[in-house]
Amino acid sequence: MVTLRLEPDDHRKVSEAIAAAEAASDGEILTIVSADSDSYHDVALHWAVAGMIGVLAICAWQTARLASAWEGLFGWGAEASAGELLFAAMILAVVKFLAVLLVLKWKPLRLALTPGATKGRRVRRRAIALFRAAAESRTVGRTAVLIYLSLAEHRAEIVADEAVTRVTTPECWGDAMAELIGEIREGRPGTGLALAVEEVGEVLTRHFPKTSEDVNEIPDKLIEL
Repeated sequence: MVTLRLEPDDHRKVSEAIAAAEAASDGEILTIVSADSDSYHDVALHWAVAGMIGVLAICAWQTARLASAWEGLFGWGAEASAGELLFAAMILAVVKFLAVLLVLKWKPLRLALTPGATKGRRVRRRAIALFRAAAESRTVGRTAVLIYLSLAEHRAEIVADEAVTRVTTPECWGDAMAELIGEIREGRPGTGLALAVEEVGEVLTRHFPKTSEDVNEIPDKLIEL
């Protein structure tokens, strides 16, 4: 998977694209890029629990082999009781649990083992939270649109304010998302954001053409978290 990063020139491209898009409409476009949208520590915990249960299942299935291993460890005459075998199985399970947690401290692996649907939900949740904090109801006409990119997950979201959602459908952002995701896959997030801003600007221009009363209410810059 390509490692995504933003350069100073990317900030310039996006700022210029926002200014150009807003020059033709009363809409406001906000772009936010985050390194990730979640730590996914719970995913590591889920895998660790699954590993622990797997060890217990194998021990229950291969009781004879567990007893043989006990004899090999403590001597040929050491016949393990049921309680001792259970204790041994629990020790193995705990070791497995801790080992998986330790390995999954490496975030790239943790992300690789996170289901795509989980990533999608958490990126969407973070995008909505950031929109509510930074843009929702902060424009006179409630015409703000957030383009959010989460680098680690290689996922993006577009969130619009009330006035915009009344006159648009989620499908109308399809071209913007296609431009953004296409460039992300090529390792060019800045170019993708700039192209997405252009597409969003076209939608806003159709529904909210520029008026003389419009003022710039949100800075024309890329916010990097």
